[in-house]
Amino acid sequence: MKELVISKNDSGQRLDRFLKKYLAGAPLSAIYKLIRKDLKVGGHRCREDHILSEGEVLCFYVPDQELDAWTEKKPHKRAKRQFRIVYEDDNILIVNKPFGLLVHGDKSEKKDTLANQVVDYLIETGAYEPRAEKSFVPSPVHRLDRNTTGTVVFGKNAEALRELAALFREDGAVSKFYYTIVHGRLTEAVRLKGKLLKDEERNVCRVLPESDERGKYIETVVSPVYAGEGSRGSGRNAAGFSIADVELVTGRSHQIRAHLASIGHPIAGDVKYGGKRTLVKDTGMVLGNTTQALHAYKIRFNRAEGTLEYLSGQSFTAPLPEDWEALQKGLFGKAVI
Repeated sequence: MKELVISKNDSGQRLDRFLKKYLAGAPLSAIYKLIRKDLKVGGHRCREDHILSEGEVLCFYVPDQELDAWTEKKPHKRAKRQFRIVYEDDNILIVNKPFGLLVHGDKSEKKDTLANQVVDYLIETGAYEPRAEKSFVPSPVHRLDRNTTGTVVFGKNAEALRELAALFREDGAVSKFYYTIVHGRLTEAVRLKGKLLKDEERNVCRVLPESDERGKYIETVVSPVYAGEGSRGSGRNAAGFSIADVELVTGRSHQIRAHLASIGHPIAGDVKYGGKRTLVKDTGMVLGNTTQALHAYKIRFNRAEGTLEYLSGQSFTAPLPEDWEALQKGLFGKAVI
C-alpha cells in the first residue's frame, strides 16, 4: 500500500482527472478499475467525480512496482527560450510570445512550445519543482495562433490558474487588445457582431449573420489607428493599408482574422483569409517567417477577486516585435506605433 497526501495545488479537482495526470502511464481502464476496487480517499471508497481537498490521504492498494511504472516521468530536452517576460509575481507570469511559436503542441510539434519553454524557465528559477508536484503543471490560461505575437498569461500555481480561468470565462472581466495591419483604408471605428463557424478539416472559419443558428457568437471592436496616405520607394499605394487597434469582446479561435476579412479588411499577409503577400512585394521584407501582422499588445484586468484581487484595474503591455518598425516604414514611410 502507498499513501499520498493531496497538496494545495492538487486540490479542487475531480479524483479521476487528478489520477489521469498523476498516473500518466496508466491506461484509462486501469485508472477506473483502481477507483472501483484499489483506492480509498480518507479511508473510504469514492466516486470518480469526488472533488479532492487539501490534506486528504489517498491509499493505493496495488503493487509498488506497478504504481512506480505508471508515475515514472520521462526526461525531456529543454527548449531554447524564445519568449520575453512582460510581468511576473508569485501567482502569474505574462509573456510576450514570438512569431512562429505554438502555445501548445499539436501533431506537428510537441516539444518546442511556449508552454514547455515557460515550464523550463520556472524550473530554472525555482518557481516550479516538478518532483514536488503530483499533478499540477504551470499552464497558459488562453492561447494565440502560431503566427500571432504578444501577451499570453500563465498561472504559476493551481489556485491562480483556476482563478485566471474563471476570469477569462467571465464577460467583461478581462480585455484583450491587438494591433494589426489590414488591407484597405480603414477610417471609422466599427463594432462587429456575428457567428463564427469553423471548418475543422480545413482549419478555417467563416462569419455568419448574428441571427444564424449555426456557429458561436463573436463580437469584435475595430478602431482605426492610421490609414496610409502614400508609399515610399515601393511604387505601390500605401493607402491600400491601415493600422487598426482591435479589442476582443469574445475570444474565439481565428476570430479577428475572420471578422476583419468579412468586412473587406483582411490582415496583410494572411493568405488563409484573403490577405495577399503584399508585405513582401511592398517592403522587400517578411515579417518573421511569414507575413501575418497581428500582435496582442495589451491585456487589462477589469476586475478580479480572491488571490488575484490585486490585478483589478491593471494593464500589461507587450512591445511590438522588432521588425514592425521596418515594416511600417516600408509601407507608410514612417513608424506610426
